[in-house]
Amino acid sequence: MNDIISGAWNYPTQIRFGPGIISELAATCLSIGIKHPLLVTDEGLAEIDFIKAAISANEAVGVPTGLFSDVKGNPVGRNITEGVAAYRAGDHDGVIAFGGGSGVDAGKAIALMAGQDRPLWDFEDVGDNWTRVNVDAIAPIIAVPTTSGTGSEVGRASVILNEDTHEKKIIFHPRMLPQIVLADPELTLGLPPKITAATGLDAFVHCFEAYCAPGFHPMADGIALEGMRLIAGALPRAHENGGDINARAKMLAAAIMGATAFQKGLGGVHALAHPAGAIYDAHHGLVNAVLLPYVMSANRKAIAPQMIRLGRFLGLDNPGFKTVFNWVLDLRKKLGIPDTLTEIGMKKEKAALIGEMAKRDPSAGGNPVAFEATDYAAIYSRACSGDLG
Repeated sequence: MNDIISGAWNYPTQIRFGPGIISELAATCLSIGIKHPLLVTDEGLAEIDFIKAAISANEAVGVPTGLFSDVKGNPVGRNITEGVAAYRAGDHDGVIAFGGGSGVDAGKAIALMAGQDRPLWDFEDVGDNWTRVNVDAIAPIIAVPTTSGTGSEVGRASVILNEDTHEKKIIFHPRMLPQIVLADPELTLGLPPKITAATGLDAFVHCFEAYCAPGFHPMADGIALEGMRLIAGALPRAHENGGDINARAKMLAAAIMGATAFQKGLGGVHALAHPAGAIYDAHHGLVNAVLLPYVMSANRKAIAPQMIRLGRFLGLDNPGFKTVFNWVLDLRKKLGIPDTLTEIGMKKEKAALIGEMAKRDPSAGGNPVAFEATDYAAIYSRACSGDLG
């Protein structure tokens, strides 16, 4: 008798992809009824030429566009509150979420909150909190990614830091998914090597954890595998030569693929990275990149069978856990990723607290092994000292 396997699958939105596609921004706004958008980006991008050019191009064809850029690298609740105030004060009718994960996450959260009368934290991704949302009051969203990492442009959630509790919260509603994504690899050409490496490995971790997450989701598995194959070839090239448009395009596609695949689930890397990044205000992708081999080692018995197929897909000799593990270490070294969390300013003394927070993090539910808080604390400690097990 054959086993009957079931699942609930959800896939993303309309994506317009290619060099120069940003030129369609104004027409895209009008196509979904946005006549006076608020462009939301992070504080580091506000003065970049392509932001100014996008706003000017919109205004030239009668789509006046406001700008809100008071968004930290790890967006906080205050950024969303102030963004909503700017949205309402400017009488805007839609959001252009423009930037890396921080700008896009903030833009989506501002669009969500534009017409709500509950506080942001009431919509944390716990239970059926999402049903509290006044759906008709969510502003329409267009996403424009400028990094190849989080894939937030095809996500239905935003990660926002609650400064009162020092916890990153996942704010979720299906309608937070942007209606249209303009994915232009030319916007990623200016990324410096360190950011290219950190965001690129963030995309890899998304694919890797989705692939290893338990459950039957062959579409996610297939997308995750192809995403990792693209990253394996393109990330070293983009890191070495930031002007390689073909490598940049493949990385942008792989980032979108990673965020599509992780609808299946994430895992222990993210469960640890969220609290560690919140406490130390660290770059999310970099924390993921450092943590990956330590969590791989802890999950070894549970993920060994999948590593055979992944090793084959990456074209590695003698595919298996050890081969993939060593390949990950070599890739991190090639990209200049630090070996330990201590090198990026994190300390062992927070291990117990971070372990408790990791256990509670929603990403922990997708880990192949049901770790306890003490297990997460031990992994974090090993990642601080460089003990790969």
